[in-house]
Amino acid sequence: MTRPPDLADRARLRHNRDRARRIGPALFLHEHAAAEIEERLGEVNRRFTAPAIVTGFPEFWSRIRPDARMVEDAETLDLEAGAHDLVLHAMTMHWAADPVGQLVQCRRALQPDGLMLAVLVGGRSLQELRAALAAAEAEVCDGLSPRVTPMGELRDMGALLQRAGLALPVADSVPLTASYADLTALMHDLRAMGEGNALADRHRAPAPRALFDVAARHYAARDSGADGRLRATFELVFLTGWAPAPDQPQPLRPGSAAARLADALGSVETPLPDKAPRHRD
Repeated sequence: MTRPPDLADRARLRHNRDRARRIGPALFLHEHAAAEIEERLGEVNRRFTAPAIVTGFPEFWSRIRPDARMVEDAETLDLEAGAHDLVLHAMTMHWAADPVGQLVQCRRALQPDGLMLAVLVGGRSLQELRAALAAAEAEVCDGLSPRVTPMGELRDMGALLQRAGLALPVADSVPLTASYADLTALMHDLRAMGEGNALADRHRAPAPRALFDVAARHYAARDSGADGRLRATFELVFLTGWAPAPDQPQPLRPGSAAARLADALGSVETPLPDKAPRHRD
């Protein structure tokens, strides 16, 4: 099996996260993700006793789940097969070259009927910044270069759960909007999140100063509010699935229903008339 090309420069990603810790991390996305996860787990009628969390910020997530084993996010996860009844993949999968492989490793680490819940940054995130940078590069550099990590769309990420062999898969997203005084403030926040450019194929030479000046102009022209502040969209994608188990609920086979929907609703079923196909001359 061919190994997918590296998406992230892991050394650079660690550097970015260490810098975020030094300057004071801005982890409001992690805070939103943690609140959503706790709410979702609260709806599961079950007590988890052997959790693990895959994360790049163990200091934060260990406060959320002190009983959980912290696992460094890497292409090969340090997870023991069948050791956990809950695995959380927390805010790191958007840097994985092989997200299916990440989900497969999480599934293998689960006990039968164990729960996997992943939260990651979704494809609508930073759409305003990406548009502004693309317009600026076309104007200043006469071409585009990778500056923001590609993020999966919800419809694509949901299909990965089934490919990974997880049962009862569910994918949904939560949109968030932030506002910033200017592009510099947004870029500072991204650095404080540890989400600076760590793409393996990024340009290593410093970007020209004019690039960000022009990007700021495009951003302000397209996505500033009445107060002059810049809007920034973020999206959190949540992927939920269970390790297969014999006693799990199973979907019925198509056509196996024992009662008609019309009878259950107490309504009268009216057959549709047959229509001849229409042809255009």
